[in-house]
Amino acid sequence: MATSFKIDLRHGMVVTGKWKNGRYRIERLLGEGANGKVYLVQRDRNWFALKVGSDAIDLQSEINVLQSIAKQKRQGHEPFLFDVDDLYGPDGREYPFYIMRYVLGSTLADYLKKQGAEWFPLVGLNLLGKLAKLHHAGWVFGDLKVENVLVADYGHVELVDYGGVTAVGKSIRQFTEIYDRGYWNGGSRSADAKYDLFSFGVLCIQLYEAKRLHQLTKELLPQNRSAAELIQIAEESPVLRPVAGWLRKAFDGQFTDAGDAAEAWRMLMHRRDTHRTSATPAWLKGLVATSAVLLATTVFWLLRNVL
Repeated sequence: MATSFKIDLRHGMVVTGKWKNGRYRIERLLGEGANGKVYLVQRDRNWFALKVGSDAIDLQSEINVLQSIAKQKRQGHEPFLFDVDDLYGPDGREYPFYIMRYVLGSTLADYLKKQGAEWFPLVGLNLLGKLAKLHHAGWVFGDLKVENVLVADYGHVELVDYGGVTAVGKSIRQFTEIYDRGYWNGGSRSADAKYDLFSFGVLCIQLYEAKRLHQLTKELLPQNRSAAELIQIAEESPVLRPVAGWLRKAFDGQFTDAGDAAEAWRMLMHRRDTHRTSATPAWLKGLVATSAVLLATTVFWLLRNVL
């Protein structure tokens, strides 16, 4: 369960790496967890995400994950991990930190509130694609929640705060209870692709039925919590009803992995688009089609590398 540690980097503050002398100007806090905080920072007119922690060994495990992801990037692509160093906090203590790529955007909830619910299927597809790549590298995100997803123009998705990322087969390192499969008696806290897909399902409900979800957590005794309660919310929600069948499979662990789940999501989008009676803007259809092609290409190369 996520808590936070006490370090406060204020807007406008400039932090300097102890060993490499990298200078970063603090813009704002992006998020926080049990082992650190993530800030939006600027250097040479470029934006980055700075993760500062209290334990160098703990933070190193996240760095290993990011390096693993970076190895999969094709040559010529922008680096994923930019810097690793230590800094001195306002309290005079030394803290480890790392710098990773950041796509300037909005939180998932803010993006959908501003752009409209019609962007939800596309953003969901892109998020599943991100998870598929992570799973293929042998990792599970673990602490998937609304606050850890940022969305930029045209539904581009970026995951932030890799503090919960766990090697497949290990115990989940960090999680938020309401998104946790174990909390809902839906399975173990062992890291597998289905764990992230369960959290993805809760994330969908959190976006559009937050009041009902939180009311449910207050009403049910721990032993009475179940995925069936989540499915009922989805089936009764005007926004989520079209994907209730998909959510049922995610909660029941019926998808093989995130690639399988993403393909099912894409097919669901296609069927809805085919049978939709109201007009859909051509530009939005084009974006959905483009994302679907990119996802299909990603899955193809993942399978090709495996085989």
